[in-house]
Amino acid sequence: MTPAFYALALYAGLLGLIGAWLFANVGKIKHAEKVAMGDGGNARVIRAMRGQANFVENVPLILILLMIAALLNMPAIVIHVIGIAVVVGRFFHALHFTKDDAPGWQRAAGAMTSFFALVITSLSLIGHAVLSLF
Repeated sequence: MTPAFYALALYAGLLGLIGAWLFANVGKIKHAEKVAMGDGGNARVIRAMRGQANFVENVPLILILLMIAALLNMPAIVIHVIGIAVVVGRFFHALHFTKDDAPGWQRAAGAMTSFFALVITSLSLIGHAVLSLF
């Protein structure tokens, strides 16, 4: 294994813990609100579930892109920079969805950090692929 794969493993593990936190948060709120299935139309449950769903919608794609980057022998420092950004962004995004009175900047900062990590990783892979043609 290359250093890039170990870096990827670190951030996949950290993101897995954030995913587990969101999973537990949904269960805790559903239990507190006595909602057994779905969201029950309950605003607190809907909020918690959206936080978890947003994580599931975005993190796997970013991890797949980072894995491809590691397979293409991208420097480990690149994986670290992007990985740190994603973990910090997803942490603040998750924090926003686990607190009823969370400030809006947490959600915005988390979403924008993840968005930029997705775009930068995607463009890096496209550039790497195009340069390999020559």
